[in-house]
Amino acid sequence: MAAAAIAIFVVAYVLIASEKIHRTAVALGGAGLMLLLHVADAESAFFSEETGVDWNVVFLLLGMMVIVSVLRQTGVFEFVAIWAAKRARGKPYRLMVMLVLITAFASALLDNVTTVLLIAPVTFLVCERLGLKVVPYLIAEVMASNIGGTATLVGDPPNIIIASRAGLSFNDFLVHLAPLVIVLVAVFCLLCRVLFRSAFRYDPERAKEVMALNEREAITDRRLLWQGLAVLAVVIVAFVLHPVLHYEPSVVALLGAGLLVAATKVTTEDALREVEWPTLVFFAGLFVMVGGLVETGVIGEVSAFAAERTEGRLGLAAMVLLWGSALISAIVDNIPYVATMSPIVADLVQGYPGDDGQVLWWALALGADLGGNATAIGASANVVVLGIAARNGAPISFWHFTKYGIVVTVATIALATPYLWLRYL
Repeated sequence: MAAAAIAIFVVAYVLIASEKIHRTAVALGGAGLMLLLHVADAESAFFSEETGVDWNVVFLLLGMMVIVSVLRQTGVFEFVAIWAAKRARGKPYRLMVMLVLITAFASALLDNVTTVLLIAPVTFLVCERLGLKVVPYLIAEVMASNIGGTATLVGDPPNIIIASRAGLSFNDFLVHLAPLVIVLVAVFCLLCRVLFRSAFRYDPERAKEVMALNEREAITDRRLLWQGLAVLAVVIVAFVLHPVLHYEPSVVALLGAGLLVAATKVTTEDALREVEWPTLVFFAGLFVMVGGLVETGVIGEVSAFAAERTEGRLGLAAMVLLWGSALISAIVDNIPYVATMSPIVADLVQGYPGDDGQVLWWALALGADLGGNATAIGASANVVVLGIAARNGAPISFWHFTKYGIVVTVATIALATPYLWLRYL
């Protein structure tokens, strides 16, 4: 069964990368083959926390998509787009830095998927106003969201899994990872200047037109805006207080979406019209395929093999975990990978005295979170942005994303290496 699981996943991955068949169709086909060949059964595919569809991720996305859909009807995204463009004075690179910083900061407080759902509509509008290519800005933002989300417990779903398994608090992540993330965001802003230099074409006429706009006039429904912002604020606070309230982010997002639709004049049809259904289905299929690899022990064997080879050597174990996690998270979504790897890391940590072994948790978090930038399917936020881009007529190919992602991943992991070594080893 392991051979069948590997074959299905490899073929599916090649088809997704080639983009000859829509990635949603490939994911559904791969998931169907996993079930047809009994690599996975219905119970493990749909109801298992470790090998099945991560419904928390799917419903978190659904809830936040509905909230964003309602907010879009108020004109708030046009408001933010004009405000950002005016603050950047229409300068393309200055605008990208502003959007990157906003995205990174927001991703540390929210999860990175929610952040890109909120910032992507703004990006389309501001780029249209200034006559800029939107794709470089979307790629920069999603990478900033993955970097910024590394800083806190709630910033990236893998961090929640690690915190639960290791007994780590919100403050633990803030103290140990946030200092590095600040440096990584600064370096990433400099990288953007080089990576996306061809996109920074300043149009003084368009910039002048934007500077003359009044952003307040973009708001079309103030009552709905305040209702939407109030619900969004409650949802954000609930996300941040997850360690205290113990409500899953998916539950919070669905309750917020339901409350917003029920309490406003927005119809259910209008609220659901903007949901990225192909993206949600793609996630479900991808989870089933990766679950097949987990179910047959493929991922576990690879991880255990690496663990055996580094037993007793903390420095080597941390470096292998950091770079190995980055490599694997570039190939499979980092959520199921971390769910599989966490028990192995927990065993390894027990083999070291005191808190010495805790560096392995930080190596796992950094490798999985930052490694998610390497390819278009390495992290949930990447898939969401590609779906939004395609829906709005600005498709981003797998390889177009990946050629930037590999550079950013190598640079950030390279900086994380001396940080872990000098601070903990």
